[in-house]
Amino acid sequence: MAKKKKIPVKDQIWIDTRKQFRLSDAHVQMARELGMNPKKFGKLANHKQEPWKLPLPDFIEELYFKCFKKERPEVVKSVERSVKERNKKREEQKGRKAENKSLKQKSNKIDEIPF
Repeated sequence: MAKKKKIPVKDQIWIDTRKQFRLSDAHVQMARELGMNPKKFGKLANHKQEPWKLPLPDFIEELYFKCFKKERPEVVKSVERSVKERNKKREEQKGRKAENKSLKQKSNKIDEIPF
C-alpha cells in the first residue's frame, strides 16, 4: 500500500487559513504570490469591528491588482495540487539523478578493463 505524503507545515498553514477565513484557492494563491503572512490575516480580516476595512478577499484582490496589474492569476492551483506537483517533480529528479549515477558507474567499470 502506498504511503500518503504529509503536507509540509508551511503549506498546511495556508490550508488552515483558507478554511478559517473562507478564502478561495484563487485568493490564497494571490496572497502567496504577494508574499503575505497567513498568521497576520486576523489583523486584516476584522472588518466587522472596523467598518473602514475591506473584507479580506477584497483586500487581497485590490493588492494583487496594484502589484501585478491583473485581476486574477492566469492559472489557479490549490495548495494541495501545488504540493502534489512539487512532490512529483522531486521524485522525477531523484529518478533522473539515480539513473545518471548508475550510468556513470557503468562507464567507469568499462574504463577499468585491464589489458
